[in-house]
Amino acid sequence: MANRSKKRTEAEAQFKKTQKAQRATDGTQAMSEYVAAGHAVRAKTARLRELRLAKEAVDKEAESKRVTKPK
Repeated sequence: MANRSKKRTEAEAQFKKTQKAQRATDGTQAMSEYVAAGHAVRAKTARLRELRLAKEAVDKEAESKRVTKPK
């Protein structure tokens, strides 16, 4: 019985090591996905800001041309 208990204890210890390693891997992967999503959001926001500013510049130019045009 002592032999069986020892094998079980070793198996449980090995299982706990495996679980700990898996959690560490999962945590690292989740963090990298989180960082990648943050980069994607910031890149998309910058692109949309550039498009908005370009549109506002075109609208402002069109407005100034329309105002200065004599009737």
